[in-house]
Amino acid sequence: MSNKRVLVLFAHPSQHRSEANSPLFEKAKQIEGVTAVDLYAEYPTFNINIDREQKRLLEHDVIVFQFPLYWYSTPAILKEWQDLVLEYGFAYGTDGNELKGKTLLCSITAGGKEDAYQTEGYNHFTIRELLHPLEQTASLCGMHYMAPFALFGARTALEENRIEQHVTQYSDLLTALVADKVDMEKARQIEKLNHDLAELINKE
Repeated sequence: MSNKRVLVLFAHPSQHRSEANSPLFEKAKQIEGVTAVDLYAEYPTFNINIDREQKRLLEHDVIVFQFPLYWYSTPAILKEWQDLVLEYGFAYGTDGNELKGKTLLCSITAGGKEDAYQTEGYNHFTIRELLHPLEQTASLCGMHYMAPFALFGARTALEENRIEQHVTQYSDLLTALVADKVDMEKARQIEKLNHDLAELINKE
C-alpha cells in the first residue's frame, strides 16, 4: 500500500477573523505528504495560474477543498478556481480524463449548528445536499467523492472549546489519507465524516 499525495486548497477571504480554519490549515501544513495551498494568499488579484494549478492536480491523488461555507457555497476564489482550472479536455469532456480516479473531499466550517442542516431544520437541507454541485463536479470529472468533513457552529466553537478536537480529527484524517488507510467505500456513502471518522480509519 503506497502513500497518497494530498493537496489542500484553502480558501478563506477574511483569515484574520478565522477562529477555526486558520488552525486547521496550519495543522495541514505540518503533515508529511500534504501540500497546503492558501488560494487567497497566492492569488490576491484572482489572477489564477491555470497551468500551475492543473500541474498540482496531476501531481496529487487526493484533493481537499477547505473553506468556510458562504451562502451555502464556496468562497469566490474557489469558484473562480473551479471555473478556470477544471477545463474541458482536461477535467471532463472529450479526452478530459486527467482527474479520473482521484478523490475529492470538502473540509468545511459552517456557522449554523448541526441540527440546522436537516430537512426539517433552519437550512432545509443536509450539509451533503447543499454541497451537491461539488459532488456532481467530482462525478463529471470521474473523481471519487468523499462525504464532507464539517465543523458546525463555527462561530461559537472557540468559546465552547471544540476547535482543538476538530483540528486533531482533521490531522488524523489527512494522515490516514496520505497512508491510504481510509475506508473509501464507506466514506463515499455516509452523510458526513465527523461521527464515523474512527471507524473509517484502518488502524492496522
